[in-house]
Amino acid sequence: MPEEFLEGYGGILADVCATGRRLTRDELEALRAQGERAAEAGLGLRALVRRHLSAARDLSPALASAGVDRVLAAVEQAIDAFAEGHERAQRLAVRQEEAARREFIDDLLYGRSNLGRLAERAERFGLLLSRAHAVAVAQGDTPVDDAHPATRQVDSALVARFGERHILLTTKDGRLICIAPGDQDDVLAFFAKQAHAATDGGQVAIGRPHPGAGGVVHSYEEALNALELADRLRLDEPVLRAADLLVYPVLTRDRQAMADLVHTALGPLRQARGGAQPLLDTLTAYFDTGCVAAEAARRLRLSVRALTYRLDRIHKLTGANPADPVHRYTLQTAVIGARLLGWPGDQA
Repeated sequence: MPEEFLEGYGGILADVCATGRRLTRDELEALRAQGERAAEAGLGLRALVRRHLSAARDLSPALASAGVDRVLAAVEQAIDAFAEGHERAQRLAVRQEEAARREFIDDLLYGRSNLGRLAERAERFGLLLSRAHAVAVAQGDTPVDDAHPATRQVDSALVARFGERHILLTTKDGRLICIAPGDQDDVLAFFAKQAHAATDGGQVAIGRPHPGAGGVVHSYEEALNALELADRLRLDEPVLRAADLLVYPVLTRDRQAMADLVHTALGPLRQARGGAQPLLDTLTAYFDTGCVAAEAARRLRLSVRALTYRLDRIHKLTGANPADPVHRYTLQTAVIGARLLGWPGDQA
């Protein structure tokens, strides 16, 4: 350890032991400053404390007349001040590192930074943006942050399973996020399983792999959109893949055309007693079960006879028969559109 971090230490001990006084404010602050500089130099506190004790032992013959208690009290004060400065510098470094990491993550997920500079910063956090990456996002009932137990639990599981595999785990807007190389789907699948459990049954969406820094943003937005679709469509699968949901953005790309289809195909259901919603729920269950009446009735807690009556009522009101393959596609597309547009509740 460089002797510069012991400068003045022996003189302070000698004077304090000779007079019996306590260390002055200036002396304590000088020791704290030395501790800060030692931390900034990358020296560990354990070695530094050991060196201070060793220096005090070397001075012990000259300090013997002061008595053991006085010597120990002076050494305790001095090392405590030095350690305080060291810890202060470490806390500041941690805060700065956390701030830099958070700024990088915000820039990465929102694509707000120069791509070349972003790629340089990414290497510091274990990502190689020259490769394609995919993003998985987990959302539970309770928001999580970097200090949340769920985050630590998933992070520990990922490290134990994959070690240093250029994976970045973070949080954003209360969600748990994992960024991994696009050719390592096993990482994201494992993350999904762990995150689902750690968030007490939260839903996980996985975006498609895309190249470059802009690809991370693209994959992240796909995962967020998948979670939004799942909420609007009431999809309860624990893991959603954006690649499996591509049909839905296509269906809503022309929102007005979809709204026209919903109004034309399903609008007559408003004439039913109780409104359109019960019959819309019937169609949803019927199509979700592959048009198996018995299973649809079970989901709706109806008898098969009651379900058949509802299907007949839909046929009479709309002129389209849900059991007829010719009519089924139009009705099913309209039902999907109604769920996406919030019809009939939002009067789409």
